[in-house]
Amino acid sequence: MWLGACTSQIGTFVQQFAQSWLVLDMTNDPFYLGLDVFLGTAPIILFSLVGGVLADRIDRRKLLLASQYIQMTCAFILTTLFYTHTVHVWHILSLSFFVGCGQSMGGPAYSALLPSLVDPKDLLNAVSMNSIQFNLARIIGPTLGGLAYSFLGATWCFGLNGLSYIAVIISLYMINVKFVPAKSSDRIMTSMKEGFQFIRQREGLEPLVALAFLMTLLGFAMVIFLPVFVKDVFNQGPKIYQLLLICSGSGAITGGLIVAAARPKRQGLAVLLIVTILGILIASFALSRWLPLSCVLIFASGMATMGSASLMLTTVQLLVADEMRGRVMSVYNLAFRGGMPMGGLVLGRLIPFFGVSPTVAVAGSVLAAVALYFLLVQRRITAL
Repeated sequence: MWLGACTSQIGTFVQQFAQSWLVLDMTNDPFYLGLDVFLGTAPIILFSLVGGVLADRIDRRKLLLASQYIQMTCAFILTTLFYTHTVHVWHILSLSFFVGCGQSMGGPAYSALLPSLVDPKDLLNAVSMNSIQFNLARIIGPTLGGLAYSFLGATWCFGLNGLSYIAVIISLYMINVKFVPAKSSDRIMTSMKEGFQFIRQREGLEPLVALAFLMTLLGFAMVIFLPVFVKDVFNQGPKIYQLLLICSGSGAITGGLIVAAARPKRQGLAVLLIVTILGILIASFALSRWLPLSCVLIFASGMATMGSASLMLTTVQLLVADEMRGRVMSVYNLAFRGGMPMGGLVLGRLIPFFGVSPTVAVAGSVLAAVALYFLLVQRRITAL
């Protein structure tokens, strides 16, 4: 499963490298970068709660397979549009929405499936390993994407992504799933309400979900608008964009390894301390004008992002029973994934007026302030 997911993620980042650069190149407007991210994640906001209910009722492997087939089809459609030179921005934006639809069904199923493949004592390591494969792909993907984009063209970037889904599809047919959801005749809305009630009643879950939303709302702006930093701040092209992505991914792998090795006992406290540091690092990166320093800062922010995300996800997973896992993880994924497009859309509108550096610097500062509030005032997370 790890190898299949890693291969697929590499293909995804190969496509994202070309797609982000082409959207900015075709429109010369940062708003469209934010809009592309928003449309790719909007279905998660709209449909992931339904996906969570389905993950508690249907074989999670079958849901994941359907999700992969949808995403693979969209990649090959985009490949065809570029090959025939008929692509327009609205094609890219529309296909991003359909990919998001596939992910809205597959995300809760994947999150619910992962704990059933390992023992509870190994869950933090499994989550960290999952983060490592994701961020290993963030290094390999942009590297391959940059080479494919430079020497072969954008069409190959999208075609390679389509082919990469074959690996995860094969792995899904090979794994042995221990937990099979029980059949239910309850209405979908009733099952959703049960999930929300569980979150409200379980100590610490509500503030963790809120923190996940705020972290991605304010903390992912730096990566979303990285092409704008490259163009407007450093006056460079795709090679520097590729370099910064590699630095970010390398830092994330390092952060995942450190968390897996350290296994902090007070995970909630560790999360808040790391998120506070993350906000400071984002603000510092936004104000930096020296490329070597920016590389160090984005490396460190990658460490903080994946360290905090791994700890948050592990903490949530350990608080949830298998029969509720799909619904609870759909709410958590909704918060975690939903913050990014909303932040991208709002900040994408502010950047033309205030500039990319001040806007992202303020976002990082607010994130640090939010983490300090949870650390010093609203202390329910620190008890976990």
